[in-house]
Amino acid sequence: MTYRVSAWPRTVGRAVCVSLLTVTVIGCQKPPGAADSPTPSRPVGPGSAFLAVDECSSRGRVSFTEVPCGSERAAARVIARYDGKVEQGPACPARTDFVLHVSESRPAVDEDGDGEVPQGYACMRNLEAPHPGDPGRGGGPRTVVGDCVYGAGRGEVRETACDGSGERAPEHQVASAVRERAECPAATRLYVTLDGARPVGCAVRM
Repeated sequence: MTYRVSAWPRTVGRAVCVSLLTVTVIGCQKPPGAADSPTPSRPVGPGSAFLAVDECSSRGRVSFTEVPCGSERAAARVIARYDGKVEQGPACPARTDFVLHVSESRPAVDEDGDGEVPQGYACMRNLEAPHPGDPGRGGGPRTVVGDCVYGAGRGEVRETACDGSGERAPEHQVASAVRERAECPAATRLYVTLDGARPVGCAVRM
């Protein structure tokens, strides 16, 4: 059985849209009613699944291989694993550094003629720093409290490191998460769409 693994999204500078002072993360939100908890959808254990929860992968520019976590080649660990497409499934945990899409080559049941069948996605956490998914580090698949953004033009903003180490200086920071906009403090300048029970992020100017 052959698997194809690809990384998504990039861990730095993902784009978000700004409309009526609202920031919405594109491609990173789960649909209404999806679970918040990182419950794996596949069995765990050696050989039970490709890149199951708690298994590790090497990391290259274009290829990712499952390796023992004690191997010197191990670079990241699977902290959650889900079936289906990332746009339709549960959101990865907030501490996820990057996401891997896993497809199985099986043309006999191919749906779109590309020779691949979507098998799911793995939420990955680097075994060592840096951790772009941590609050304020400028990356990861989710926007969380503590993250910073800058204006990218054409009604968009992009995430960047809060300490100024990124390519662009931060302009706003998500200071808190609330259930409704009315609960944001008066200093709020942008409303950011987040995951979970508190879907409104209150961003202040830095």
